[in-house]
Amino acid sequence: MSRSIIATDKAPAAIGPYSQAVRAGDTVYFSGQIPLDPATGALVEGDIAAQTRRVFDNLKAVAEAAGGSLDKIVRAGIYVTDLANFATVNAVMAEYFQAPFPARSTIEVSGLPKGAQVEVDAVMVLD
Repeated sequence: MSRSIIATDKAPAAIGPYSQAVRAGDTVYFSGQIPLDPATGALVEGDIAAQTRRVFDNLKAVAEAAGGSLDKIVRAGIYVTDLANFATVNAVMAEYFQAPFPARSTIEVSGLPKGAQVEVDAVMVLD
């Protein structure tokens, strides 16, 4: 099985020893994306909706760099620092995805890198 690293400057550079995504065969495994501006590497300002939009914009950029798109994502893991934001995250996700939606888990965590309120990782399968 072939394995290749996916990287794009349209999404934030990794802030640790990991790749933005790794393709193994027809499956692409995304590292978690937090709401960093790809141009500056800084956390975007704004509420949970603004942060969630930036996260999905980053995921979209990595998906496209891998030769796919958000509609090829089969699973997403969402991590939030406050489950009270669940409805807002759902509403923003619905701006980026249409039925049939990917499988998903949403987990409240005590903290995320750089003080982010949301992080999303994903798995995408290419045809």
